[in-house]
Amino acid sequence: ETVSRLQRLAQLADRVLSDPQPHVPSPCVSICSMNPVSQLCEGCLRTLNEIGDWSRADDAQKRQVWQLIAERIPTL
Repeated sequence: ETVSRLQRLAQLADRVLSDPQPHVPSPCVSICSMNPVSQLCEGCLRTLNEIGDWSRADDAQKRQVWQLIAERIPTL
């Protein structure tokens, strides 16, 4: 299940980063649990700061977060 979840997140990251549409969707997948080692959300691979800043971020900043998420996804 973890692999398929990460695969879906990777696919969504690819779509978001390749699509210049003005609305950038949230990466939240409603699995909100922080990993104590990585300090990343188990569901969306964002930091607490990235999660907290999301609602105030502009589309360019949101795309930057998506880029970081894509880089954090382990090679599947």
